[in-house]
Amino acid sequence: MTTTVLLDAGVVSRCRRRVHLEHDPAMRDAPRGAPDPTSELRKADATAHRRAVADQLAARFGERWHEIPTGPDVRSAEREAATLAALTEGRDFIWGPMLPRDLVAGRRGSMDMLVRTATGYVPVLVVRHKVTDPGSGARTSPLEGLADVGGTPDKSRKVRPQPRDQLRLAHTRRQLQAAGFADDRNAYAGVIGLDGDAVIWHDLQAPTWPGGRTALAEYDTRFADRIAVATAAATGEPALAEPSRIVECRSCPWWPVCEADLLATRDVSLVVRGEDAVMLRAGGVTSVDALARVDPHDNDVPLVGMPVEDAVGLARAWLADLTVVRRSQDIEVPRADVEVDVDMESFGDAGAYMWGVLLSGADIGEPRGYRAFVSWEPLPTDDEARSFAEFWAWLSGVRSAAAERGLSFRAYCYNELAENRWLLSSTKRFASFPGVPRKREVLSFIESDQWFDLFGSVRQYFLCSHGKGLKTIAPVAGFTWRDPEAGGENSMRWYRDAVGLDGGEPDLPQRRRLLEYNEDDVRATATLRAWMTSPAVREIPYVGDI
Repeated sequence: MTTTVLLDAGVVSRCRRRVHLEHDPAMRDAPRGAPDPTSELRKADATAHRRAVADQLAARFGERWHEIPTGPDVRSAEREAATLAALTEGRDFIWGPMLPRDLVAGRRGSMDMLVRTATGYVPVLVVRHKVTDPGSGARTSPLEGLADVGGTPDKSRKVRPQPRDQLRLAHTRRQLQAAGFADDRNAYAGVIGLDGDAVIWHDLQAPTWPGGRTALAEYDTRFADRIAVATAAATGEPALAEPSRIVECRSCPWWPVCEADLLATRDVSLVVRGEDAVMLRAGGVTSVDALARVDPHDNDVPLVGMPVEDAVGLARAWLADLTVVRRSQDIEVPRADVEVDVDMESFGDAGAYMWGVLLSGADIGEPRGYRAFVSWEPLPTDDEARSFAEFWAWLSGVRSAAAERGLSFRAYCYNELAENRWLLSSTKRFASFPGVPRKREVLSFIESDQWFDLFGSVRQYFLCSHGKGLKTIAPVAGFTWRDPEAGGENSMRWYRDAVGLDGGEPDLPQRRRLLEYNEDDVRATATLRAWMTSPAVREIPYVGDI
């Protein structure tokens, strides 16, 4: 007996509803969202990283290295046949294999590398993210010892949990077993991470998952569920997965389909997500309308992600088509004599190429208004150190000038996670460059009351029925971006053009576009802060009144 569908490793980490839609014949021509630029960038960077690792290993292993042909003109069947031939011949290191399809279990898919042992093959994945942290306990092998499957305990590294990696490896192990090429003495599988200097070995049969489960057991459970979901969709049986809004919806190409379905039923997940939506439905609260009727002081309502009164308030705001409502009668945002708004622009994980600032408030002898500290050399580049050092010198100078005049100072951002990440990482990456501050100096600043995250105030004082992003909230305060396409995802495309990252000449108009985009972001933060501390904010309805 064979299954009606063939699934790759990605399904076990994918939304169940997405798996349904991907296999429902009626959805074949359904409109889908445009590819997420950030995801596309990460994929391109990951591909380049894998190629760099492959070239390094190919040079090291010489004739023992064997690559399966790939490319747009190579069919899957040809790759599978070439992989089967390499496995049968007993090649030591097989790069880019596409394993034989498992028609009984419904598996298909590829892996970055297969490594031959004395009794079979083990999979090795190459990823562009960290797979270890400082510590001890990980089992590792240096790249030159790639054939030392299982490695030895490492005193300097501990495993950083990456469930998706282990599930992908488990999928390939099951494929190897079905094809008769698995090393059945153990269930080791390897990962080469961002550092690219060692293989981290996972024992897929070890009880390292929550509840003492193994990675293989977790994989088997998830894959069986996804097979059932996909088969039901493909054969026209009742759907086993209904739409529900989750975090992944933001970048899913199927979101337009799911959004239409959720809006049609006014599903409760439009205002509360994930487990909360599941628990509310189980309790009979399936729609936004039903949630809005709940007593906000009923402590028996099953919610874990937010207070009941907030969930009810969000539902009522959504029904009234209110972007924001006040959670509190009074709103307080700390102000200062001298104020600076800060916004950073980064390009994926490659670096932060721009620090934009807006100086306002009392005169300290420094021109007020907007300025940017930017590097237009394609990232990664040491010129990033120069622009960061100039930004930090300017900010430190403004702080000192305010202090010398006896004036209070405060710098503001919107959602400090990104700014703090690059503030701290820049001190580490460019520690030896002139003007780059020490980590403790930056840490002292971001932990002080001179660095203020306005996002925290929005979260504290407002309920936001359509999200808390700056592009959603600032228009309520009266701010409008000059560029109708302004957004983080689009800025990734603009940056590629601005620095000629794809091989063309740098696009100077796109540089101006990025500067205007950054300036508007800091001005939006300033506008939002001014509005929140003005009488106009009281025009926003109070949640207790709706």
